[in-house]
Amino acid sequence: MAETEQSSGSSHEDDKLPSPVSFSFIVPKKEISMVPDMGKWKRSQAYADYMGFILTMNEGVKGKKLTCEYHVSETVEKLLAMLGTLDCWIDETPPVDQPSRFGNKAYRTWYAKLEQEAETLVTTVLPSDRHDAAPEIAVYLKESVGNSTRIDYGTGHEAAFAAFLCCLCKVGALRIEDQLAIVFKVFEKYLRVMRKLQKTYRMEPAGSQGVWGLDDFQFLPFIWGSSQLLDHPTLEPRHFLEEKAVNENHQDYMFLECIKFINEMKTGPFAEHSNQLWNISAVPSWSKVNQGLIRMYKAEILGCEVLRPELKELMGQACVRGEEPRAPPPPPKPTSCVVEKTPVLPPPPLPSAQSKAEGPVCLQIPLLLPSLSLTLSVFPHPRIYHTLVLSLTPSAGDS
Repeated sequence: MAETEQSSGSSHEDDKLPSPVSFSFIVPKKEISMVPDMGKWKRSQAYADYMGFILTMNEGVKGKKLTCEYHVSETVEKLLAMLGTLDCWIDETPPVDQPSRFGNKAYRTWYAKLEQEAETLVTTVLPSDRHDAAPEIAVYLKESVGNSTRIDYGTGHEAAFAAFLCCLCKVGALRIEDQLAIVFKVFEKYLRVMRKLQKTYRMEPAGSQGVWGLDDFQFLPFIWGSSQLLDHPTLEPRHFLEEKAVNENHQDYMFLECIKFINEMKTGPFAEHSNQLWNISAVPSWSKVNQGLIRMYKAEILGCEVLRPELKELMGQACVRGEEPRAPPPPPKPTSCVVEKTPVLPPPPLPSAQSKAEGPVCLQIPLLLPSLSLTLSVFPHPRIYHTLVLSLTPSAGDS
């Protein structure tokens, strides 16, 4: 969405997320298809807005339980009803019998319902003066539930739902006092619906890195969940490996709820099927866990060099739509390890005219196999050290 007119004045009568007076809305289109285009995404206003939303929610839930009291607005209630509709559609669309164990094709029937009704569902959530935003925002809702072609779901689809919520904040449907309800009510309900989708239709993890990834399907609940546990008097990162601690506290903390789901879905030693999480259990404090996960999210989810399919779908739409890219950040100041002098080797001597005329020096080494020998070629070069080339060649005595 492009902002066409900025709000005037500095009134603080209503505590509302800042939004311009007027927008122009267009249906998103893909702008990123190759790795070099990643710079365009990282410099865009959309990237700044998205990360601002993630960090604002992270700050809002700090030290708070899922079961604490918080304000629930009418818009939040409408979002919960919308997600409840998606949940009911799963019950109305049971999996079909098929030879393949994973990727049940009934998911495509379920997704077709959403594709047809997405704009209507989004319109019910938006304020009356923002209904023209429905075609644009509905795209993020459709992208947030998985891919109907591959029948998979991953962290890029999760990011699309976060972008969907971010858009609702930008148009003023959600306000600053909705922070806790956005994470504890809306996003928690979204997670439950997605887990039901994954189990019902046996969806594949999209772009999974296996044991080297944090989780097959989710990332944001680990960030926000670790923020909830900051300065907890008894629970430390090492405790989420203990089944008793998880079972007693999962209803209060999003991080532990994710661990419980992993334990239900996977078998075997935790260190083998969730190696990255197992490594995190050795971090001494939740603050370090939280900071590390945010850096990991920026690098591996939003800034990955190898664009996973579901990330192309999100970033290609969220990037530049009438928005000027932000100026690139200034280069980092040199650290002590950079400014220290390192010894420089003298350049190799320039080859003589004789060596140029003679060309490469070749040394033929017979091997155990009578038909082959190893040729070592040395190519002189005026600016680099001699290049060595090894090659297998037939022995001279062979026919």
